[in-house]
Amino acid sequence: MKRWIIPCFVASALCAGLPPIQTISTQDGPRTYYLVRPTIQGPRPLVILLHGHGGSAKQALTLSPLAAWNTISEREGVLVAALDGVKGPDGHPGWNDCRSDAAGNPKTDDVAFVKAVIQHLVATGLADPTRVYLMGMSNGAMMSLRLALQLDPEPAAFCAVCGLMTLEGGPCGGAVPRPIPALLIEGTADPLVPFGGGQVHFFSKLRGGVSSADQTLAFWLKANGLEQTKAVEHPFPHRDASGSTKALKSVWGANQVEFIRVDGGGHSEPTLAHPYGSLYRAFTGTQNRDFESAEEAWAFFKDKRTK
Repeated sequence: MKRWIIPCFVASALCAGLPPIQTISTQDGPRTYYLVRPTIQGPRPLVILLHGHGGSAKQALTLSPLAAWNTISEREGVLVAALDGVKGPDGHPGWNDCRSDAAGNPKTDDVAFVKAVIQHLVATGLADPTRVYLMGMSNGAMMSLRLALQLDPEPAAFCAVCGLMTLEGGPCGGAVPRPIPALLIEGTADPLVPFGGGQVHFFSKLRGGVSSADQTLAFWLKANGLEQTKAVEHPFPHRDASGSTKALKSVWGANQVEFIRVDGGGHSEPTLAHPYGSLYRAFTGTQNRDFESAEEAWAFFKDKRTK
C-alpha cells in the first residue's frame, strides 16, 4: 500500500542516525539497502526488512513500527538490512511477490536481490548464514511469504505482517511447501488486505487477490507438519486503555508456527512506541497498541537456526 513519506529535512532527528545507503549489483541493475550494524563484532544474526508498497527502506527504519529494529540491533547484536523495492508500473516502489493479478507490482527478480544481499553479508563475515530471518509489511509481507518458499539457502524463520498468501496457495504457482518457522500478524478489520481473503485494494484500485488469513495459516501449519497439533493461546495484556482492539497469540509446536490475530486491527503493525499519525490511520484503520511487532518477531526468531 502507499505510504506518506516525510523527507529527512522535516524528520531530521529520525533520519540523522541512518547508516550510509548500500548498493549491490543485480541483473535488474543496482539495488539499494540500509544496513544497521551493532557494535559487537563477528558473524551476527541477520534480519531482512521489506517495506510495504509505496514505502521505502528509509521509511521503514524511521517512520514506522519497524524502526524498533534500530534498538533491537544494538541490544541483541543483530544485523538489520532494510531493502528498497523498485518502482512498478504504478510509479510506486514495491516487490514482485507473485500476485499475477497485481498490475502495479514490479517484474524484478527480488528473490535474487535478497539472495545477493545475504550472500554479500555472509561473504564479508558480517552475517551468520544459519541465522537469516525475514520480516515484511503488507506487500513486503507477501514478498516474505514468497521468499520463505523460494530463497536458497532457506531462511531460519520469517514474519509476515498484514500480508497473506496468493490465491494460488503458493507464490508463483508451483512452489513446494517446506517447513520454515512462520509468524503471521493479521488484523481482522484490515481495509486493504482482507482478513477473509479476496482482492487487495486501495480505495477503488484493485491490487491482486489473496487467500484468507485462515487459509494462509493452514498452509504453514501443513508445511511444518502441525495441522493436527492443538494451539496454545496467549492473550496479550490490554496496554492501551483507549484502544478497541484485542490481540491473541496462538502457538503450534515448539514455537514453530505462531499466529497473532488482532481483533479490530487495521492495516498497520501493532506497536507500543512507534504509532502512526491520525491521517495515516484514517485510511488504514485502527492500530493495535498492546505489543511491539518487531520485538515479537525477534522473540520468535532468536532461537531458530537452519541446519
